[in-house]
Amino acid sequence: MPLISEFPALPGFYQLLFLHIEPTSTVMPAIMAWFFPGVAWFHHELIPDGTPTPASLSDPRTTMAVWQLGNCYLLLGLISTFVFRAVRDALPNNPVAQERILGASFTALALADVTHILWSFIGLPDALKYDFARWNSMTHGNITFVVFLLSMRLAWFLGLGRKRFYYGQNLSKAKSS
Repeated sequence: MPLISEFPALPGFYQLLFLHIEPTSTVMPAIMAWFFPGVAWFHHELIPDGTPTPASLSDPRTTMAVWQLGNCYLLLGLISTFVFRAVRDALPNNPVAQERILGASFTALALADVTHILWSFIGLPDALKYDFARWNSMTHGNITFVVFLLSMRLAWFLGLGRKRFYYGQNLSKAKSS
């Protein structure tokens, strides 16, 4: 079964990105924070500073906060994985309904993208904010990659590279016909 015909509201690159790459990229930080390389590494990498990673965190509150952050990452990945596949599988011949549900999810995710980018950037020390070469993979993941995801969500809403079934359609005209 070709991918495009089974999920017309999320075709091609959008399907690859939002059904596979994004869920993987959000589940992986949870695993990294919980198991390997671990909570101390994850906490230390949030702001790049070139110092060695401590063996452990001395504050149990910080440890708990990082574990809970990992849970939030896991939740995002699971929602994308299970909800988007449920939409595809339950509504294979209803691209309007597919698009409305995806659009609601993408709206929530886009709002979270904006706040995630904002708080990640504001949290950086001033000396690092515009020194992109000193950013580590965690910083690029939290800012650069999330800017890319937000851009792709906006492109999806604009109908770039796909046929639109709900967003951008004159639905009142279609209903009166």
